[in-house]
Amino acid sequence: MTNNFQEIQAPNKFEQVLETHFTCFLAGSIEGNSCRQWQSEIVERLKEVDNLVLLNPRRENWDNSWKQSSENNYFTEQVEWELHAQEKCSMIIMNLEPNTKSPISLLELGLFAKTGKMLMHCPLEFWKSGNVHITCKRYGVEMADSFDELVETIKKRALEYSKNKKEN
Repeated sequence: MTNNFQEIQAPNKFEQVLETHFTCFLAGSIEGNSCRQWQSEIVERLKEVDNLVLLNPRRENWDNSWKQSSENNYFTEQVEWELHAQEKCSMIIMNLEPNTKSPISLLELGLFAKTGKMLMHCPLEFWKSGNVHITCKRYGVEMADSFDELVETIKKRALEYSKNKKEN
């Protein structure tokens, strides 16, 4: 059996896999290099899952000198890619790391909480965990109690997707 796992980093095209794969956008804490690269950990732990595509906003050629302005074409490309990926993916995975502020992630939570496709991990040590937990409860966002549970839930959903694809 062929493993069809892929990681697609911003700003690469991903539309070709939307109908054939379970696609997860990796939203959450990035904050430059000041927090752990949890996205890489998820990729490593899920690379054996068939028909799973992880849409990773962390791009290899990111330049911290880019002005965060709509007039900067590289920055605009990044933001547009992230918004489009979250709109089109099967599931949005959001992981908020302690000792980060993650203002863009909080914005994305507000934008996508009502979509029914979010899975959240927000430890109590996150500075706004109370707000996040209340918002998730109000809008029915599924919460993972640990990072391990987050990974296992992604795996479970991808396997369910593959099973349903084979049956149909």
